[in-house]
Amino acid sequence: MLLNQQYLFTPGPTPIPERVKLAMNQPMIGHRGQAFAQLLEEVSTRLMPIFGSKDPVLVLTGSGTSALEAAAANIIEENDPVVVIVTGAFGERFATICETFGATVYRLTIPWGEICTPDQLENFLHAHKDCKAVFATYCETSTGVLNPIKELGAVTKRITDALFIVDGVSCIGAVPVDMAAWNIDILVSGSQKALMLPPGLAFIAVNHIARERIQSCSSKRFYLDLNRYFASYDKEKSTPFTPAVSLIAGALEVCYMIEEEGLEQVIQRHQLLKTMVREGIKALELPLLVSDEHASPTVTSVKPLNGKANQIKKTLQDKYSITIAGGQKKLKGEIFRIGHMGYCTPFDILKVLTGLEMTIHTIEGRNVLGQATKKAEEVWREYV
Repeated sequence: MLLNQQYLFTPGPTPIPERVKLAMNQPMIGHRGQAFAQLLEEVSTRLMPIFGSKDPVLVLTGSGTSALEAAAANIIEENDPVVVIVTGAFGERFATICETFGATVYRLTIPWGEICTPDQLENFLHAHKDCKAVFATYCETSTGVLNPIKELGAVTKRITDALFIVDGVSCIGAVPVDMAAWNIDILVSGSQKALMLPPGLAFIAVNHIARERIQSCSSKRFYLDLNRYFASYDKEKSTPFTPAVSLIAGALEVCYMIEEEGLEQVIQRHQLLKTMVREGIKALELPLLVSDEHASPTVTSVKPLNGKANQIKKTLQDKYSITIAGGQKKLKGEIFRIGHMGYCTPFDILKVLTGLEMTIHTIEGRNVLGQATKKAEEVWREYV
């Protein structure tokens, strides 16, 4: 059978819109000229509402992890006590990065698949009131949990004087956020998730409180020294090191697309996609890892009771050219994950659910054809 088109449903990287590809294919411009200065300024300011920031968003050439490292490297000094909320693999990554830069890390470890509640953080912070920063993950990509960042920020500021630093890599561009109202001092993200770009850019939004801490921090850093990025942007609307010019041109097109759809409509679309996927999965009688209440609108984790997560993933790829993600670390082989963020429509959800129906029918012999798609269509109809 001719299946020469690949269908990507991983929680990063995600599909790239054609108009973004065209924008990235424009003739190269010099990154020290006025044309690039105008491009960078427009991207940095148009990203502000997406990040809920009152200041232009810094653009780094690097992966999302480079943004996590920058957030830690620029505020941590040797032996600084910090609290890291760990709800999955990427919370653990944040903790490891902090330890690498000499922090004394206190992990608030939550069972994978559950959120960190405000009460859990409050109880934990009473024993660590002197911490210099609290690190949290908005969407924990490894599980599909969406942590209550607004409430966690309020608790952090009520009990401590710590900076509240948030990893928004796998959800910014698909979820609401307000840095000032939610008490977020630093918010980071990456290009290859809901922002519909290839991997290679990292974004950091910083408020004035965090900027002062960054300026006074004595830790050693070079490429990820945010003081260099602030100075270059403030003086010349430039970057201190060679930027990924074509990706930044694509980022501007992404901003245009979000503005045309409307940010609120983008957020609502992701809620629709989440509900369609989850209701479709339930119709297939496949257990979901995360409750409806705490589920992310950008990625859904499924934990088959028969332990056939890898077989389902492989069959979708081999027979139907549909790529989904497996589990990570302790969930490796136990779950599969479906990404539904960025350049994704309800019709795309019907594709992956159709593939799942046929895969379950092939593997288990259960007659589930049409069941998931029917349920998803019913959900979609309620939104139209």
